Amino acid sequence: MGTMMVRMPLTPAEVERGERLGALLRQARGERSMLSVALDAGISPETLRKIESGRVATPAFSTIAAIADVLGISLDAVWSEIGSRAGEAGTRRIAS
Repeated sequence: MGTMMVRMPLTPAEVERGERLGALLRQARGERSMLSVALDAGISPETLRKIESGRVATPAFSTIAAIADVLGISLDAVWSEIGSRAGEAGTRRIAS
């Protein structure tokens, strides 16, 4: 019998972080197509769509790094955005 991966329910903080990450990536992508960004990052467009919509709240570090690289945003900018508390996100500008 194979082992099944059991996903623990996400905490509200993880859900919120996922939503902030998605918003940041959508904003950074701008007019570029999801398909071209996903292909350049070496991930599927479906994965990018789920991350941008906040449905994958805890994507792999390598996935975030690849997307950030393609979009020309620093991981520092990503961490400062997703690490900030709710309510602060709107007051900060992301330098790209």
